[in-house]
Amino acid sequence: MLTGKKVVLGVSGSIAAYKMANVASMLTKLHCDVHVILTKAGAKFITPDTFEALTKHPCLTDSFERSSPPEIHHITLGQTSDLILAAPASADLLGKMAHGIADDLLTSTIVAATCPILVSPAMNAHMYENPIVQENIKRLKSFGYAFIEPVVGHLACNVEGIGKLPGESVLVDAIVSKLTQRPKEKDYAGKKVLVTAGPTRESIDPVRYLTNHSTGKMGYAIAGEAAKRGAKVTLVTGPVNLTPPEGVKTLSVTTAQEMYEAVMAEAESQDMIIKAAAVADYRPKEVNSEKTKKKEGNLVLELERTRDILKELGEKKKKGQRICGFSMETEHVISNSREKLVKKNVDMIAANSLREEGAGFGTNTNHLVLITAEGETDLGMLSKEDCANRLLDELLKL
Repeated sequence: MLTGKKVVLGVSGSIAAYKMANVASMLTKLHCDVHVILTKAGAKFITPDTFEALTKHPCLTDSFERSSPPEIHHITLGQTSDLILAAPASADLLGKMAHGIADDLLTSTIVAATCPILVSPAMNAHMYENPIVQENIKRLKSFGYAFIEPVVGHLACNVEGIGKLPGESVLVDAIVSKLTQRPKEKDYAGKKVLVTAGPTRESIDPVRYLTNHSTGKMGYAIAGEAAKRGAKVTLVTGPVNLTPPEGVKTLSVTTAQEMYEAVMAEAESQDMIIKAAAVADYRPKEVNSEKTKKKEGNLVLELERTRDILKELGEKKKKGQRICGFSMETEHVISNSREKLVKKNVDMIAANSLREEGAGFGTNTNHLVLITAEGETDLGMLSKEDCANRLLDELLKL
């Protein structure tokens, strides 16, 4: 698959460096020409010998390393490679990259590079969330660097949080996708697509509300990719901390009722409707006008059902319209989702499990199983953008 492609793996100081040995191995099995630059800190976690055995090339660690014939490594690698992956990218490496510091072989190669650069950060959760690190990441993205976002999981510092390097297959898939991608075909040109995303909030009183952990990333990815493929996209979004994709009509809502009204107002004119939002199934029956005060004993909160948007869309589906719902499950993923497909009278259900690492709320990857009346398509673990495109591919086939 990657015959004739040259990739540089830039490995910096993180315990996650051990994963890069498998990445190098997986790439060489795809006939990729793999070269590794290992920082001095990275060499504390994994040896150059490991990479040399896997890639059949010297593992470079020093800007002034001599070779025969003589070679200026940072220029050669930076300007003859098809892609550089900096992974794991430590906070130190991100800071240097963001400010053009070239004080070792890896940063010098990145500064000299004329090829695309992928960056996959990995570090302690507090380090990753530090405003300085986040500002460096934002700065790099503004320069055109592409990121493979870290995932939430158990970190080496013995805490649960964001900052974990994604699995080796995710890193390799990102490289393959970048090196084999073709310009987006405008296969959705002329089609109107409505996408819902994010959570809803149901007020208890002026202070408190009921909600869920949805961040809207999956829905926003679908809306963005559909727009790139030529669709006229309407995005109905709950409250999230995301920037709407370019070229997309965005309608912001807060409650399940507001989302129902916005979707139903647009539904008749749509060719496809993709319901990726996590809409509240219940809301408080009574909303207190004043803050609910703490009292002795327990508090009973009576809830009532919200409108079932997906079910009503299925009941009112017009001829030729295609509807896709999402099903986030914690058990019996396929059977529960297939039951939903029939019960809601929709064309496709995109099912995933909250129990699977990398596939839950707030991650930048997902593992979708696309369920239709004809069968099931397991996409495996992909970036949410790749999931979006595969979902759009399958929906178009219907």
